[in-house]
Amino acid sequence: MSDRSTYETPLNSRYASREMQFLFSPDKKFRTWRKLWIALAESEKELGLPITQEQIDELKSHAEDINYDVAEEREKLVRHDVMSHVYAYGVQCPNAKPIIHLGATSCYVGDNTDIMIMHEALELIRDRLVNVMAALSDFAIKYKDMPTLGYTHYQPAQLTTVGKRATLWLQELEMDYEVVTEQLSKKKLRGAKGTTGTQASFMELFGGDEEKVKKLDMLVASKMGYDSVFAVTGQTYPRKLDSQILGALSGIAQSAHKFTNDIRLLQNLKEIEEPFEKNQIGSSAMAYKRNPMRSERIASLSRYVIVNSLNPAMTSAEQWFERTLDDSANKRISVAEAFLATDAILGIYHNIASGMVVYPKVIEAHIRKELPFMATENILMDAVKRGGDRQELHEKIREHSMAAGMKVKLEGLDNDLMDRLAADSAFSLGKEDADRLLDASLYVGRAPSQTEEYVSHIRKDIIEKNRDKLGMGSELKV
Repeated sequence: MSDRSTYETPLNSRYASREMQFLFSPDKKFRTWRKLWIALAESEKELGLPITQEQIDELKSHAEDINYDVAEEREKLVRHDVMSHVYAYGVQCPNAKPIIHLGATSCYVGDNTDIMIMHEALELIRDRLVNVMAALSDFAIKYKDMPTLGYTHYQPAQLTTVGKRATLWLQELEMDYEVVTEQLSKKKLRGAKGTTGTQASFMELFGGDEEKVKKLDMLVASKMGYDSVFAVTGQTYPRKLDSQILGALSGIAQSAHKFTNDIRLLQNLKEIEEPFEKNQIGSSAMAYKRNPMRSERIASLSRYVIVNSLNPAMTSAEQWFERTLDDSANKRISVAEAFLATDAILGIYHNIASGMVVYPKVIEAHIRKELPFMATENILMDAVKRGGDRQELHEKIREHSMAAGMKVKLEGLDNDLMDRLAADSAFSLGKEDADRLLDASLYVGRAPSQTEEYVSHIRKDIIEKNRDKLGMGSELKV
């Protein structure tokens, strides 16, 4: 039974996936510490230090079964988490105890582990991005030809299509994907750099042999799956890395928030709705309501990620010389929670993108109210071609438009602009001409082909290259 008397982060209980929760779990962290200690011992042995294979085998035999109780009791005494786990590992591995953490500083395990976890988490975020992009691509193609009102300043402007609008959401995610991919392409470990980054302890161990010390750095990295390390460090890896990575997460949050703004506005217009389940309740008081709770949840979490990205930026700026410890408490909260929240955002985003409901008749009705105004430019050009005076005709259209607008706004009547123009002999506009000019597809420009072209690029350059990552779940917890 869970303990309901203490605070539990809703990022775990309500939002983030099990996969992301595991990456920031104690098991993941401390097992990685032990893998790093094994990699260090193996590398030191390969470079000639008196470490036996029996000692390494003993370390490997206890790489997964962490004796947390021993470590926790030790930390109460020494107030140092790394030394407590060195001690606990040594209790399980008495023969290897003398060589655990040999030549290393706390940041050898702490910082290298943090980097590795961030990179694994970023890979999971990248995979979730691909799944959302795939869902939006399908939606965009399905509705590439469906005209809809375009808005500037949330005022009706020229027409676009439902699918073309979706490409705007998709393009922002592509930009985020590029940032995440770039960050992963240059990933590197802190390596084995010693207390202040000078590798002095390892120089002592290897009798001043710089080549062996440099090789140790790369051997450890290679054993942990990396082919590069930071060229220079203080005691820590540059905290700017955290800032850059959380900047990428902030970018995703910005894109997701913009998407939810549009969905909430469209849901108010009753043109497009996010999924709404059969037994879902929109309001405790108003039973008829269909609140966009998924979009609102994304918006809420997105604001948290955007603001939270300032934490590592400030931490990076505030570091002194080779390191200060005022990063530690902030870092272990802000980085983990940024990833957990972004994971949740993309899971919900995928849920919405995979199940959006479109109401064509409502969209058509809204177009009919505004299209006569948008058709006036074509009407003006046709009348000029037939010999009319452009300036005089423009004034007549302005007067008729204002009068029609007043009918709509003051009396709640339909837009009768086309009837007014048809009755004005200056335009020679017959009913057949009027009907032709009210075909919405005439006013969407290249929206359908733009959508096809852009989605083709996304599918070819991103989705197909990551096809093995598709199919990730998006079920809401609550």
